[in-house]
Amino acid sequence: MRMDGSAQMAEPDTDLSAAEAEVTDLCRELIQIDTSNYGDHSGPGERKAAEYVAGRLDEVGVESQIYESHPGRSNLVARIAGEDSSRPPLLIQGHLDVVPAAAEDWTHHPFAGEIADGCVWGRGAVDMKNMNAMVLAMMRQRLREGRRPPRDVVLAFVADEEAGGTWGAQYLVNEHPELFADCDSAISEVGGFSVTMEENRRLYLVETAEKGIAWMKLTARGTAGHGSMTNRDNAVTELAAAVARLGEYEFPVYLTPTVRTFLEEVCEEFGIPFDERDVEGTVARLGPIAKMIGATLRNTVNPTVLGGGYKANVIPGEATAQVDGRFLPGTEEQYFAKIDELLGPKVSREFIQHLPSVETSFDGGLVNAMSESLLAEDPGAKAVPYCLSGGTDSKSFQRLGIRNYGFSPLKLPPELDFAGMFHGVDERVPVDGLQFGVRVLDRFVSMS
Repeated sequence: MRMDGSAQMAEPDTDLSAAEAEVTDLCRELIQIDTSNYGDHSGPGERKAAEYVAGRLDEVGVESQIYESHPGRSNLVARIAGEDSSRPPLLIQGHLDVVPAAAEDWTHHPFAGEIADGCVWGRGAVDMKNMNAMVLAMMRQRLREGRRPPRDVVLAFVADEEAGGTWGAQYLVNEHPELFADCDSAISEVGGFSVTMEENRRLYLVETAEKGIAWMKLTARGTAGHGSMTNRDNAVTELAAAVARLGEYEFPVYLTPTVRTFLEEVCEEFGIPFDERDVEGTVARLGPIAKMIGATLRNTVNPTVLGGGYKANVIPGEATAQVDGRFLPGTEEQYFAKIDELLGPKVSREFIQHLPSVETSFDGGLVNAMSESLLAEDPGAKAVPYCLSGGTDSKSFQRLGIRNYGFSPLKLPPELDFAGMFHGVDERVPVDGLQFGVRVLDRFVSMS
């Protein structure tokens, strides 16, 4: 269905053999460009990868512009004219950076882009150079053939997502909002991948919501002194007690509209009752996706870093800690009220990174296009919405009123722990999964 409600079927099959043939090489070559993000500016940056993408687009007549927020921290934006430029454009956005990887921990070198066991291996194969390659392959073939999309498509390949997007999506939205001002919807990572229910039935999880991010620095201040003396104003003691309270506290279950819909859909597929009195028990029965979904049932805060003092016999005047907080859509105010209650009056907090939660409804023409394009390539497909416990650049683009969906379509073998490979070792994506994604994205763009 189009956004206006008129019926639209998937377009007739198009020979995408050229795109399917090159998507693997595009993915491998992107992986071979080390764009490790260490959270500062000590890494290689994204410039080389942005120039690579610019070159591949230039080969098919697409002009692009690189925007740098800091030397080497590069963002590329291009606009592809559609058949009807009066319609709001579709934004397809993806990040070029990856988290660091230690080669000694991997079966295949993380930046070699090797092919083994039917998969492309390497850092970014899952997060998210796979989608970048699928989008490039799909668009390159369309443009070689003169197949313009129904509406304009804005492509954004951005920096710094793995550290919150300060030098990437946040920079673009703050400094160059005109590039996206007329976009009404977007697709990106961490969605559209399959979870096998039975031999001929697969759920494709489309991300429609994300938890908010609150990385916080905690500080306790006390009276410095000699370690041999009695001290009732010890900053280390105060901080340790507050951190323990945070770590031990369990927030109550809270079902957002997205999580509720997901559980209802999945329980129906599994043929099990959805018991609201025991939501965690229900989730525990969901097999390999239970851990991922379990993290979206409640707010969380996890202590991650401790620091204080410099000598065993000196009581410091200050102690610090860092925590990773995540809050569900609709809960931010009560979340921070509870955090402050647990910290107590002697421990202050400040944000290292604070990004909002996001949620959009699972309806409309774009969602119908996702469902129909998946069904055209996999008759056993069913698209369902889900909430991501982490975060993506969708948090930045939603500030411009853009509805964001995680839709990076991959048909995966049931034994592959795809979700477990995000930021893990031995990231890999099946070659036939990349080819499947090219076909689905081509149909989706034609129907969007």
